Amino acid sequence: MVRVFGWVVLLARSDAAKDAEILVLRHEVVVLRRQVARPRLDRADRAVLAALARLLPGRLRLNRIVTPGTLLAWHRRLVRRKWTYPSAPGRPPVSDEVRALVERLARQNPRWGYRRIQGEVHGLGYQVGEGTIRRILAAAGLGPAPRRASATWRQFLKAQASGILACDFMHVDTVLLRRLYVLFVMEVQTRAVHIVGVTAHPTGTWTAQQARNLMLDLGERAG
Repeated sequence: MVRVFGWVVLLARSDAAKDAEILVLRHEVVVLRRQVARPRLDRADRAVLAALARLLPGRLRLNRIVTPGTLLAWHRRLVRRKWTYPSAPGRPPVSDEVRALVERLARQNPRWGYRRIQGEVHGLGYQVGEGTIRRILAAAGLGPAPRRASATWRQFLKAQASGILACDFMHVDTVLLRRLYVLFVMEVQTRAVHIVGVTAHPTGTWTAQQARNLMLDLGERAG
């Protein structure tokens, strides 16, 4: 309250008095910086200085002890602390022997899909999930059957990019650490990004409605 009252009083002073005080304060800061290696600031000090620093010209922000980036870094630390979960043990890694077996079966049988390869591997005594087989083949550059002998996925995307939209969710955290989910869509050919909607509680109904709104915005391009 004392700080706020002091700012109100400052607004009533003349410009000449303010300029003189600024010069005095600048010189005091120079003197203090020669004596203090690293000032100690609490959170309130950092918040006030960072909020006021954004009102300064860009060249003057660089020499401040606290910048707007300080608030962002502080916020990132708070987010990390809030959303820290205990690390659970993951699945054991797939052995090189199984990887080689999956790749060999896929190359020798280009019309076999993931499930067929999974069944053959299971018949040989190896317990491997379908998703794991899909990742092994993708890492080896082998697409799904029966397209292994035809164009690659990259070539397909390049040829069809003008008609493909990619969509996903990302999340942002507010100052009060409330998590919001952002639905965005990117045009593959131009890399243009559309922010479709923001919500704290994404549902299937909400997402479908945002997709309809996007189709209306695209107009004739939706075809």
